[in-house]
Amino acid sequence: MQGASMKLKPGTTVQVKLDWPETRGPCHIRTPHYLRGHTGVVVRHLGDYPNPEDLAFDRPAPVLPLYHVRFPLAGLWPDAKGDDTILVELYGSWLEAA
Repeated sequence: MQGASMKLKPGTTVQVKLDWPETRGPCHIRTPHYLRGHTGVVVRHLGDYPNPEDLAFDRPAPVLPLYHVRFPLAGLWPDAKGDDTILVELYGSWLEAA
């Protein structure tokens, strides 16, 4: 988990992991399905926080970096036109080098 073990710098291209942990049992996923497997760019590190996916089930929660990551809409939805983007908060455990 690159994002979980080290801080990503602004401008770093990352891919959201194509993972479906909800198929393995109860979970509280904070990463939108529509972003999984897609590539974006880190805008900023927002701080380090306990993992809400563990907190939701009263499990020990590792502290993870949280990032703003920008995605081009055309990369997410083929019918999107123009240069619009979406900015999403994502935990480092969901990000890997692209």
